[in-house]
Amino acid sequence: MAYIHREGYPTLSILFVILAAVNALLIYFLMNHWLVYLLLLVSLGFYGFVLQFFRNPVRHTPLDDSLVYSPADGKVVVIEEVYEKEYFKTARLQVSVFMSPLNVHANRQPISGKVTYYRYHPGKYLVAWHPKSSELNERNTIVVLHPSGKSILMRQIAGAVARRICCYLQEGQKVQQGAELGFIKFGSRVDIFLPLDAQLKVKIGDSVKAGESLLASF
Repeated sequence: MAYIHREGYPTLSILFVILAAVNALLIYFLMNHWLVYLLLLVSLGFYGFVLQFFRNPVRHTPLDDSLVYSPADGKVVVIEEVYEKEYFKTARLQVSVFMSPLNVHANRQPISGKVTYYRYHPGKYLVAWHPKSSELNERNTIVVLHPSGKSILMRQIAGAVARRICCYLQEGQKVQQGAELGFIKFGSRVDIFLPLDAQLKVKIGDSVKAGESLLASF
């Protein structure tokens, strides 16, 4: 079962009023012309297309401190060892999930723990698959300390279309695996930086779902 995410209420309300006004004018001026019915169908289709951006299906995440779930719906586009220079300042295993406009856009907690770091970075709006988007685009960086003492870093990244990223966390907050952590409008990308000894459960090209698909284990 899916609900409409609260981030969609303003957009959907404004769009409904605009489309209703435009279609009312078309009906008034064109009366029963066949073009009116065509434009009505186009309007309904467009509204339905935008509506699906904000769907928020119920997810059931089996809690397990040894597992790391995907924080986003989408496709795994990057798996590589990198130097993480914002927080850890050491080598980490990066896994990136690209979110298309057709994916669910709500982001979820991959692990339980405590938020030890949160920063919002203004920036550019390069396409999400650009290699520098993780460093140059508008983004949120979140670090969660796992009960084992290990930490993971997540980065919500805005893209050329997704120009609104939301994060509902703050430093010191305790979080639970599978709980909602934020939202990225109209697709983009989420990077997660894992310890080098994490055991990966995905490969490049895999489709994943937030709070359901395993990325790795500790």
